[in-house]
Amino acid sequence: MKRDNKMNIDYLKEASQIFKLLSNETRLKMLVTLENKAISVNELSARLNIEQSAVSHQLSILKKHQLVDTNRVGKLIYYRLDDPHILDIVNEAVQHSSHVIRGKKHGE
Repeated sequence: MKRDNKMNIDYLKEASQIFKLLSNETRLKMLVTLENKAISVNELSARLNIEQSAVSHQLSILKKHQLVDTNRVGKLIYYRLDDPHILDIVNEAVQHSSHVIRGKKHGE
């Protein structure tokens, strides 16, 4: 990352937005579900047991920040991860959560 102060501030602002997106459990479930394959809104709704309109709304938010992308096949739109390394962040947070929940220090 460039050391230019203006650039750093812009990057940090966007990173803050990404963390806000990831603070929503529904969006986390969606990202993890999309890890291995593209899925339609209907299928994602069924898998997560969430109203289709809520799924569509959350997916549009994730798409705005380039975390998911779409592919149209006929009338269906399939969603997939646009930036798979976002799951690295999610997995690190889950690992940290595991330590906290078990009451263990890191490395134990």
